[in-house]
Amino acid sequence: MKLHILSLNLSVIKLEPHQPIPEVLSSQEWFSVTRTRDELSIVCPTSATHNLEKGESEHGWRCIQVAGVLDFGLTGILYALTKPLAEHKIPVFAVSTYNTDYLLVKDAQLEKAREVLTLAGYTFDDSN
Repeated sequence: MKLHILSLNLSVIKLEPHQPIPEVLSSQEWFSVTRTRDELSIVCPTSATHNLEKGESEHGWRCIQVAGVLDFGLTGILYALTKPLAEHKIPVFAVSTYNTDYLLVKDAQLEKAREVLTLAGYTFDDSN
């Protein structure tokens, strides 16, 4: 399975569940929004966070994308990716879309995550 590291620096932000989805997100290249009854969770480029209402936040994330489109019948994709990372004590924040999965790792651990996943048999597509 091929993986791709996005060039974006990302932040994870937690806002109150009743807050509107910030309009600044619509102009971003990559973002994810999840609303539950407990929170409004946003993952977006760190450069966009100065335009957001302040909430709890974690900065310094990088994103590893599973390249290509994953079939809904596939099982164990996230487990197979996160197991070797967990064994090396590399925390992740997972985001899934209709097409694929994304693993966020802290920037300081990105190269170690790449090494671990390469040793686990994954290849990285370094094209942009």
